Formats: sequence, C-alpha cells, structure tokens
Amino acid sequence: MYSSWLARLEMDEVNDNSARLSVPTRFLKSWIEAHYADRVLSVYRSEHPSLTNLSIVVRGASREMPVGPLNGSNGKTSAIVRRIEGVARVPADLPSVAVNGNAAGLPAEARPSGPAASADGEIASAPLDPRLTFESFVVGRSNALAQAAADRIARHEGGPALYNPLYLQAGVGLGKTHLLHAIGNEARRAGRRVIYLTADRFMYGFVASLKTQTSHAFKERLRGIDLLVIDDVQFIQGKTIQQEFGHTLNALIDAGRQVVCAADRPPGDLESLDERVRSRLAGGLVVEIAALDEHLRAGILERRLAAVTSAHPGFEVSPSVVAYVARVVATNGRDLEGAVNRLLAHTTLTGSPLTIETAEAAIRDLVRNREPKRVKIEDIQKLVASRYNVSRSDILSERRTAAVVKPRQIAMYLAKVLTLRSLPEIGRRFGGRDHTTVLHAVRKIEKAVETDPALAEELELLKRMLLD
Repeated sequence: MYSSWLARLEMDEVNDNSARLSVPTRFLKSWIEAHYADRVLSVYRSEHPSLTNLSIVVRGASREMPVGPLNGSNGKTSAIVRRIEGVARVPADLPSVAVNGNAAGLPAEARPSGPAASADGEIASAPLDPRLTFESFVVGRSNALAQAAADRIARHEGGPALYNPLYLQAGVGLGKTHLLHAIGNEARRAGRRVIYLTADRFMYGFVASLKTQTSHAFKERLRGIDLLVIDDVQFIQGKTIQQEFGHTLNALIDAGRQVVCAADRPPGDLESLDERVRSRLAGGLVVEIAALDEHLRAGILERRLAAVTSAHPGFEVSPSVVAYVARVVATNGRDLEGAVNRLLAHTTLTGSPLTIETAEAAIRDLVRNREPKRVKIEDIQKLVASRYNVSRSDILSERRTAAVVKPRQIAMYLAKVLTLRSLPEIGRRFGGRDHTTVLHAVRKIEKAVETDPALAEELELLKRMLLD
C-alpha cells in the first residue's frame, strides 16, 4: 500500500524544529494526516531528533520552497523513504483508492456519481428517477411476483417490515433497478425516510467517513431510516466494508426496518461476500426476474412507442413491425429501448415509412440471437447445479461424494465441448483444479456416453438449453 499512499509524499522544507512535506491532492493530504502523520513523524525524528512538528501541504496550493537538508545528497531522505514504506499499513481489506480519489479497485461500472457521505457523516441518497414508478412498469409472467412484492413493501404502513430483506435477482435490463426506484419513489411519497444507494456509493460513503473520522455518525444515520434500498450488491468488496454492510443489515432488520437489495445473481452465488452476509440476504424473500417473454417484450415496446409518439406525432409503427421487433430483440429492456430509438432515427432521418424490411435494417445490430451464442463456464456450472439439485459452490468445492462428483464432471465436459477455454483455464474456473483433473473428467464422461443412452440424451438436452 506504500505506492498508493506515500510514494508521492515529498519533502519541501525543514526549518528549525519543523518539517514540511507535500502531496499532489487534497484527498491524499487528508488521508495521510488521518492515518499516518504520527508514524511518519516518528520515522523523521529517528533521523532528526529535534523535529517536533510535521505539516503536509498540497503542492499546487503553495509556492515552491527550497529543498531542505533532509533532501540533500547525503542519502538520508532515501533511507527515510524506505523506512516510511515499512510503516505503510493501510487496512488491506478496504478498496484500493488512487491518489486522485478514484476507486482503482472497483469495477468500471461501479464508479460513483457523487459522494455518499459529507464531512460530518451525513448520508446522501443517490437520486431516484421520478419516471421509474410502478405505473410505468410493464408486468408480465417473468416479473409479476417481483412487482407484487415490491409494490406491497412500498405501500406498507405500520407493523413490522415485510419479506425482510427483499432480494431481487435479475440480469441486465430486466427491470430490477426500475422496481428499486419505484419502491423508493412510492415510499417517499408516503413520508417514509428512504435511502437508495448503489453498492459503490455505500462503499465510498463508508471509506469517506473513515477518512473524515465520522464513521460512527455514518453508521448511526444509516440505521436510523425506514427503508434502505441497495442496488448491485455483487460489487460490495473488502472485508471491513462487508462487515459494516452485514452489521447494517442486522441492525435494520432486527429493528423492523425494511431492506431491499438487488443483484445479478442469487445470494448463494455472491462468492466475494462474507458467508454470514449471504445467509442474511437469503433469509428474506428472494425473487428472480426471469428473461422477458415475447408478449412482455411487445408490451414494453408499445409503452415506449406511446411515449415517443407523444413527442413525435408523425412517428408511426405498425403492429406488424412491433411484433417483428418483439420477436427478434430477445435480450432485455434496454435493447428494446435502443430498438425504438433506431426506428425513430430511421423515420426522421430518411422520411420513409417503416416496414419489416426497413426495421430489420435499422435494428440489425440488436438482433443478437441470430449470432452463435457464446457459452460461459459460469452458465454451465449454474445450469448443471440446478439440473442435479446441488449448488454451484458444491461443484467448485473439494467435496467428493457421488452426488457432487458426477455433476462436476459433466460441467467440466460441457465446458470443454462448448467453450474455447483450455484445460488449465477450465481447471482454474472449477475451484483451481489441475488440468489433468479436467482431462480425466472429460474422458470419463465420453466413455460413459458410449454405454449410457440416457446420459447421452441428458447431455444433448443440456447443450440445447445452453445454446438456445
């Protein structure tokens, strides 16, 4: 952690009993002052016992000063720097934060749009989109249960919280974030105290509260609300932050306050999260939002087209074109919205009417189901686990019972047949196993297929399910 926090610390001046150091950013200045000032001073005092004061300034905020004696040619500064490196012990379980304040250790999609906590620990909820309401949510078979649970929680008044926590699981563009915003909007209209956070804002809020020494206020105010909504919990990282997240869940749930979470996988598959946190999330109501069926896709298209038509009265889409788009754009709601935008652009830019042929040209890049599907090893593991009534963690574990070994070998075989991954890579994805283990599993399944027609049929079914 030395390179992240202390490598850009430079000596500006030593004058009488004081030393002045500089860093390039205010963020770095605040962090070093809060966590390392005493230890850095002790290292300098070991070389210059007369030093009693250490100050840190931002280089861009002060004029250039002459280099003091500690930075001379006598080599003491380099020795001091090496000793400072020895005291750089940032808690390793916090997300790494670069000196410019960006989270270098977070996924690119999990970057914050603004701080989640102010200098006094006040928590700033992420903004709720007023357009994302229950009225604007299109209900179908794949999301009806999730919508009903979310609506009931949002309108619940008095008494203990319902289905606590509510955990929504869905892939990209299937509506989980829409429901989270709808819950928050409806609850706020009812006068309830709501905080909506993405995982990155929760993490940054906690780290910022540590930096400003307001973590106690951050925790207390977070636990004093009526409804906590957290999106993308799969991105929560770091042991300390996970512990605080778990403590927050426990405090709110035990106090009867409502918690709603969403992620792209079930709680049991959040392998980066502490087991106790996963267990707490799984202890409520877990609802999966499945893929959009064709009827639901048509309903989403019609709702979106109606909104666009009100702003562009000359824009008309025939029922046959709607049906065509709903049939071929079979991915998610975001691609359906993209299809509407492309149809609108085609009509307004060319002036020609929309037909099936012109619509096909306009949305060609969105028709992904016509391309060969790339199967992921994770998808194979999930499907095989579900098919054989074991968990994905069982398949990745060291367990050697017959109920686990056979699904594991089938999953390895399918990974070899349906992906371009090498045997060593497949082994790494199956709990860090050696490539010879994968090769043994593949050969065993290949030999079993020759004498077991039922297994051969089962494998063909699994292949079709993965490739469809």
